[in-house]
Amino acid sequence: MTSGLYVNYGCGASVRDGWLNFDASPTARLEALPFIPRRIFPPGVLFGDIVAGLPLPPSSCAGVYASHVLEHLSLSEARQALRQTLRLRRFRVVVPDLRAAAQAYLADPSAEAAPTFLQATLLGEERRLSGLGAFVREWLGHTRHRWMWDESSLTAELCAAGFSKVRRCAFNDSADPRFQEVEEVGRFEGALAMEAGR
Repeated sequence: MTSGLYVNYGCGASVRDGWLNFDASPTARLEALPFIPRRIFPPGVLFGDIVAGLPLPPSSCAGVYASHVLEHLSLSEARQALRQTLRLRRFRVVVPDLRAAAQAYLADPSAEAAPTFLQATLLGEERRLSGLGAFVREWLGHTRHRWMWDESSLTAELCAAGFSKVRRCAFNDSADPRFQEVEEVGRFEGALAMEAGR
């Protein structure tokens, strides 16, 4: 087994023993308070924002994993997150595959093609919610997609951030067996997975 520190950021409720599990949701910050009961995040989730930088020293991690996180960040935030991740070490990332979604859209001549594309990519809204409840839901959760990726654009961004040995990968194909502890096959459906080092 590979030794060293392993980080899963943007973990949501997918907590793995032996990993540092971070999430930047305001709900995770709220539930970290001792007098607030945990309703969404299980014990073991730490509040940590990869854009601002996780509370870890440079080169402290043997591996970093992020599944379905980068698409919830703006482009500038994602670039900052990649620079912060580079400080930590090897990176494995999974995001929705914009090219695959676009190809499915273009191949579908039906009237449902556009609504299906917008729902699958979380780029559209069927109705705009308003009021205090809508504000609280938007503030407490990061469900909207703010930037989408395909293989060439994500490869370019990883290289620009300073990563090397960038490759497209598949479920559980890493040379580092520790990544198998956090990967879920369902998260790879319609997704793009990349692995990079420094």
